[in-house]
Amino acid sequence: MNRFYLSIRWKLVFTYLLLIILTLGLMLNFVLSFLEKSQVEDHKNYLFTEANIISNQLIVEFENLNLSYTRSYYADVVGNFSKEVGSRVIAVNPSNEVLIDAFSEYAYGHYLNNSELNEALSGKPSHGIYEFDTFGKVMYVAVPVEKQGEILGAVMLASSLEDIYISIGNLKKQFLFLAMISIIFTGVVSFIFVEILSSPIEKLTEKVNHVAFGTQEINIKPEGNDEIKVLSNSFETMLFKLNQVDTQRKQLVADVSHELRTPLTSIKLLSASLLGDDNTDPKIYKEFLTDIDSEIDRLNGIIDSLLYLFDLEKDETVLNFSNSTLNSLALKVISLLKPLANQKDIRIDLQAEQNVWADFDREKMHQCLSNLIANAIKYNRVGGEIIVQILEVGNHAKIRVIDNGYGIDEEALPLIFERFYRADKARNRETGGTGLGLSIVQQIVHLHGGHVKVKSVINQGTTFEIEFPKERT
Repeated sequence: MNRFYLSIRWKLVFTYLLLIILTLGLMLNFVLSFLEKSQVEDHKNYLFTEANIISNQLIVEFENLNLSYTRSYYADVVGNFSKEVGSRVIAVNPSNEVLIDAFSEYAYGHYLNNSELNEALSGKPSHGIYEFDTFGKVMYVAVPVEKQGEILGAVMLASSLEDIYISIGNLKKQFLFLAMISIIFTGVVSFIFVEILSSPIEKLTEKVNHVAFGTQEINIKPEGNDEIKVLSNSFETMLFKLNQVDTQRKQLVADVSHELRTPLTSIKLLSASLLGDDNTDPKIYKEFLTDIDSEIDRLNGIIDSLLYLFDLEKDETVLNFSNSTLNSLALKVISLLKPLANQKDIRIDLQAEQNVWADFDREKMHQCLSNLIANAIKYNRVGGEIIVQILEVGNHAKIRVIDNGYGIDEEALPLIFERFYRADKARNRETGGTGLGLSIVQQIVHLHGGHVKVKSVINQGTTFEIEFPKERT
């Protein structure tokens, strides 16, 4: 249950609801505050207008309001006016002495000390809002009664604001009701929306868990065109690549096991033969020990090549680039392999019209060229020929190694760069190859930003061509 409520579904629903509640709350506060200020301001302006009207009516006989007849007449006028505007009207003279009170609460001669009246008697219209336990909120508005620049007194209107606040309260209740309906509707819609959104995520999560527990043959089948589909496609791509890596790993383990088992089996058989016969001729002992030594060298060659290849395939592999000539590199490699070529009476020629300068890792490119020329020697006939060409084509450098040896079958050409692959396994065992040389060549050339091409015709020969940029980018 805790996991259910902590899921992304409920987090999104609660987020949506919280946003809606906050938004509606802010809107309610803003709208009601605006309405309250607006209506109170309108009522204030209305009272000021009415106060000026009654002030103008009283100004004619204001100085005679102390007379009972005049006061009685204008008391009726003020009383009727008070009913019309729904406000209490009080008139005072400059001494704050009440002349007329529409509610008859203050008798003639009563003194009323009020801040709004005091402001009005100083010539400034004034207003104020007060709250009483009995009447609630009441607004006072006072204006001066002036005649030819002389202040004769002041008129004050007192009006209840409860109708305004009751109206706003009713509006608030209606708004809260609508807000509650909106929240419920938003909650239902957001839950449906989140269900649609989270469902594919949960399916993807379930499939990821299956993969985590070892199930790799999973078809996710993403729906829609949104980010979830992109994520699902990315996961399928990752899973496909993981399957490829796992397959390659298994194949590599199988290949390495096979390659190591062969010389180990030979060593085991040779040593068992020697141990099983106490009367073996010393010459045979020496011959068998020579074969054992040869198999050990072969094991060391396989291990060294594997370690070198793994080192090249590391992500953090760093090349030590330097600007040098490929011609000098080729001459050095040829001189080192010359004794091996002489054993089969194979001639190696270097062809170059000019010195070709390029940025490359001299040690690794030396290994690359050595593997290509060594292969050309191994798989060539006695008395054969090898041509090494150095060329410059635009911004790229090329090295071609051409032999007139046995050649490679056309069907085998796409596979020769795979680890431990041998086009002719029987011949390869005779020559002592590890099946890793061309993989190393391809990896080194790729690290230099280049590529390797191969052309071959059976019984006519093979041409390997490597090409890479002369300058680092």
